[in-house]
Amino acid sequence: MTGRVFIALGLCGFLAGSGAALAQQQAVGAQPEASNMKLVGTSDLQARSAYQPTIHQQGDRWIAYIGHHGGTDDIPDPVNPMTGKKEPNGTSIVDVTDPAHPKYLRHIPGQEGKYESGGAQMVRVCDGKSLPKGDPSAVYMLRAVGSEGHEIWNVADPANPVLVTHIGEGLKDTHKNFWECDTGIAYLVSGAPDWRTRRMTQVYDLSDPAHPQKIRDFGLPGQEPGATGAVPTELHGPISTGPSGNRVYFGYGTNKGGFLQIVDREKLLNGPREPTADNLRYPEVSRMAMSAFNGAHTVFPMPGMPIAEFARDKDGAKRDIIMIVDEAILNECAEPRQMVWFADVTVEKTPMMISSYTVPEASGNFCARGGRFGAHSSNESMAPVYYKKLAFIAFFNAGVRALDIRDPYHPKEVGYFIPQVTDKTDKRCVTIDGKDRCKVAIQTNNVETDERGYVYIVDRANTGLHILELTGEARAAAGLPQD
Repeated sequence: MTGRVFIALGLCGFLAGSGAALAQQQAVGAQPEASNMKLVGTSDLQARSAYQPTIHQQGDRWIAYIGHHGGTDDIPDPVNPMTGKKEPNGTSIVDVTDPAHPKYLRHIPGQEGKYESGGAQMVRVCDGKSLPKGDPSAVYMLRAVGSEGHEIWNVADPANPVLVTHIGEGLKDTHKNFWECDTGIAYLVSGAPDWRTRRMTQVYDLSDPAHPQKIRDFGLPGQEPGATGAVPTELHGPISTGPSGNRVYFGYGTNKGGFLQIVDREKLLNGPREPTADNLRYPEVSRMAMSAFNGAHTVFPMPGMPIAEFARDKDGAKRDIIMIVDEAILNECAEPRQMVWFADVTVEKTPMMISSYTVPEASGNFCARGGRFGAHSSNESMAPVYYKKLAFIAFFNAGVRALDIRDPYHPKEVGYFIPQVTDKTDKRCVTIDGKDRCKVAIQTNNVETDERGYVYIVDRANTGLHILELTGEARAAAGLPQD
């Protein structure tokens, strides 16, 4: 207790000394804060709270598909300036071919509701010519639409999307899906009505998007229908390495009691499908529990990473690495720090943590800025431009962070970008002595990259989309030519 008081007193002194700088940083229109990253272009996304961006090349065009959370108490259904009508948050489609001048093409409304209870948060895109049974002239967008289920749209003409089919109904929730474009297998995060958890996995064959075929339901023993006892923590999302890697990595938990689960893809798809406890255990290779303080929002596989330090060792010169990113969910640091972890899963039966990363709080006085401070997600593109070299982490009010991960035992920050607050940025509140105290702060929620090397970040507090490029040390770490 004495130590806590000492820390609190020291923090108060620090805040008093940096208050003027903090006020300037948080002012509307103040300059962004940046190191080795610079702004290329922006879109306000109609001031809608944003979740997952997916960037897809369509011919000679690059299109950003961006999922949204539900609306806010103040503005549950923002006006779409293109139609003049109020529309519940859904999916934004933006042409980013010229990243300096992104062009908003279309908003597809999602589910009515506020915050996590509405919208259409998750977006994945596959070309019809890549899918085994797809229409080669089509481009398919898979999106999650709250408790309404999942939808597939043909976005070959991104300004005029056409609904192809609807998947699932009466779900408790949806979230962070994954879709294999070469096989069509999709891992849909759902809440089947008879399961005991809000989020589990429904595996589908979407090789012919117009005719979805369900393969099985999957989750943790204890979540299945008819089970008794405690219910294990819910799923956040999977990432598959496809037939060649034969692994699916599942992240469970959000900001506490999470774990990484490694699953044999072949056994998952072709093993016994009835959701019994034994059948749910059958495809599991291993499971690594995290601290009660931390969850697993994103689990990003990087198999066969060459480790320079081990290059002359007889064994282990290459390692299978999983980057695990937790999600901060409470404003103004009212929880344990959520951060980035690196696990060595080369010996799959006994995965182990090898390193971690967080933004130093004192570097920006982040606990006092307002809103969430901590990690949320990483980019998920496996394009060669950055894969196994740089990772980009959305860190809420600390913006996006560029990490040099070529030595995952010693990840190193090499750049960051915190956008400027605008008149669209929404407030974030905490309750103190029964009264709300609200502050306006950037809330960088998700990040993605494209094959050209641009970095795309979107804001949970309605500030929109920012398109970035690397400079200096960050650019050098990726092996990109210097300007």
